[in-house]
Amino acid sequence: MQTQLLIRDLGDGLVLRHAASTDADALADFNAKIHGENEADGLRVAAWTRDLLTRPHPTFGPADFTIVEEISTGRIISSCNLISQQWAYDGIPFGVGRVELVGTLVEFRGRGMIHAQFGELHKWSAERGEEVQAITGIPYYYRQFGYEMGLELGGGRVGFEPLMPRLKEGESEPFIIRPAVETDIPFMLEVYSHGRQRSLVTTYRDEKILRYEMSGKSEDNVNRAEFRIIETADHEAVGYLAHPWFNWNLGLSLFEFELKPGVSWLEVAPSVYRYALETGKEYARRDKEPLEAKSGVAFWLGTAHPAYTVLRDRLPRVRASYAWYTRVPDLAGFIRHIAPALEKRLAESYLPGYNGILHYNFYRDGLKLVFEKGKLKEAESYKPAPGMHSDLGFPTLTFLQLLFGYRSLDELRFAFPDCTADSEDAHVVTATLFPKKPSLVTGIV
Repeated sequence: MQTQLLIRDLGDGLVLRHAASTDADALADFNAKIHGENEADGLRVAAWTRDLLTRPHPTFGPADFTIVEEISTGRIISSCNLISQQWAYDGIPFGVGRVELVGTLVEFRGRGMIHAQFGELHKWSAERGEEVQAITGIPYYYRQFGYEMGLELGGGRVGFEPLMPRLKEGESEPFIIRPAVETDIPFMLEVYSHGRQRSLVTTYRDEKILRYEMSGKSEDNVNRAEFRIIETADHEAVGYLAHPWFNWNLGLSLFEFELKPGVSWLEVAPSVYRYALETGKEYARRDKEPLEAKSGVAFWLGTAHPAYTVLRDRLPRVRASYAWYTRVPDLAGFIRHIAPALEKRLAESYLPGYNGILHYNFYRDGLKLVFEKGKLKEAESYKPAPGMHSDLGFPTLTFLQLLFGYRSLDELRFAFPDCTADSEDAHVVTATLFPKKPSLVTGIV
């Protein structure tokens, strides 16, 4: 082990250190064993790991991996990483530290190794000025590190071949779907920016990031996506879509599907449906999968998307969303950061020019918001004391579900008896400030 990589000695013959590009093969094998559900999946995860350590990435370097190493053998015992990125809240950018590839060998679990690494990653994220940390992961586990399942993740609709909208006899496909190339990037960014307006929380993209997503990953990387341009018969680009390079479950899954303003979703969506079904069959033949098991198409586009409206009964199966784990270490600071969004909601509501003070009690701490003439004048943390007034009570970290639009205030109050309201006016104002709204976060990996 190189001395400059050392973070600290953990005792018991273990050290916590940064990774280096020379760890690529060993860490790829480690993550394949920890995260691969089968041999093929393991190879894809290994490729992802190797890419992060050996290929240029817009926001990540090898030292952004942490490794717990057994000194006597050099064996990797545990590892995770921090992938910095920028998201947006109602169009307001904010920094995010995305934690990924978290794992520990079975025989070493329960000894605090992830806790030690998360402490380091949280410190790095704070030093980078990132207001939020986020991770996708198994149920419950990351709550013990200060995370709440507070932001919509995935969800969508599934259709099947018998329901496919078919062309009439002699009719040609009205829209052509071709591979995207680098010269398409400005168009795709413009369309992506337009589509983001439907969602509360989204991922920021620029040319460098989109170029990486399109061509920066190796062929076998589990997170590599195929980007496609949707054109008219006259080769006018009207939109784009993205999907994995292999089938999921019943067939192909669409992760992105966007059209430029002024284009009819009703006209374009049937062509995309047919493309997805045929591409899923092509992948099944390539990978020697049974064709009869790949007769579906999944629109994994969140809980709300125009395709669901125009295709209606052709997408009968509904998949509920999961959730991102989110952590907001300075909640008052984040509220101040997104103040323009809150003020806009008030101005466009039945409560323009609102004046008032809101006390949110989280039982161990709290949040005080002061509004004057519809503007946020103060957002500060406070320590609740016995007998102290509070307008609303939120157990544990459930306020994050409200903040990120994952649940409405009524839904929280229904689900948690200790989510309380001592003031009906405060309920009305809070529901206005923090409405339920879909999000679609792709993240950068």
